[in-house]
Amino acid sequence: MSRVQITATFEITGWDQVLYDEPADGPPLGQATIRKTYTGALEGTAEVRMLACQTGDSPADGAGYLAQERVTGTLQGRTGTFVLQHGACGGPGGTDQFGFIVPGAATGELASLTGTCRVRHGEITLDYRLD
Repeated sequence: MSRVQITATFEITGWDQVLYDEPADGPPLGQATIRKTYTGALEGTAEVRMLACQTGDSPADGAGYLAQERVTGTLQGRTGTFVLQHGACGGPGGTDQFGFIVPGAATGELASLTGTCRVRHGEITLDYRLD
């Protein structure tokens, strides 16, 4: 099968965050457990573990995150789970993002899923192959 691109929306249904490093000098480091519900071309739920650093009063000052996310749901009419790894780092000069579907980590009818992802506020784009 050729590559397919879909966009789905998500709602954050839970967010539990704690700081795990608060130095006297420098920004604090946090970790969060996030729960999501996806709707649209991807239907399902996800649990995310995220590490984050924000250097100023707003993310525009400087911020970065790394996340690992297990999605359970239906994609292209096929059900199963898959794992995403995504992140971003940016500041006043702009933001760079990355995101991948972890090869070999999908299950069920999604077991052959490979590709990339891009996560924005309330939206995910998957560029994938599903044999």
